[in-house]
Amino acid sequence: MNNLTFNKKLLSTLMLALVLTACKSTPLTKPSIEDKSVGQSTTSTAPAAKADDGSTVKEVSLDDANANDAGNPLKDPNNILSKRNIYFDFDSDAVKAEYRPLVEAHAKYLLSHKDAKVIVQGNADERGTREYNLALGQRRSVAVKKALNVLGVQDDQIETVSYGEEKSVGCADEACYSKDRRADIVYQGE
Repeated sequence: MNNLTFNKKLLSTLMLALVLTACKSTPLTKPSIEDKSVGQSTTSTAPAAKADDGSTVKEVSLDDANANDAGNPLKDPNNILSKRNIYFDFDSDAVKAEYRPLVEAHAKYLLSHKDAKVIVQGNADERGTREYNLALGQRRSVAVKKALNVLGVQDDQIETVSYGEEKSVGCADEACYSKDRRADIVYQGE
């Protein structure tokens, strides 16, 4: 009887192993998250004018600032470059076809302005765990980066970061949640 019990246990263990092997799914790869915030300064590197006494002084006039914005395509509301948000479907990191012209416009601008750099900020709505939302936000920012790369933009002009649910609007309906599922393109110095 001991031998029969042992055989039953062995047989049931083997069957369980076969069932688990047959049901095995493709392993998920852990998302790689680049943290480029360490050691970087957020101060502007705009040149300052030298005063007569040798100290550095930067004069700012509101009229000059408005005049500069008028010729800047990034701030012209009639220019596609002023649009910076790419929205995603629920639980997705695929860039929708409707945002292709927006990504192409930013890629063209970056290609013609080699000194320009962008930070692609991935976001998620508040549903899901904090860790999942950070990973999803990172996948969204990387998806936009890859789309820009395919169009010829170099990696040194693009930085990715995930805010997960940290920049969510904080609401409870689907229309509001859809505003949180996005990647924002932010130009350095703005």
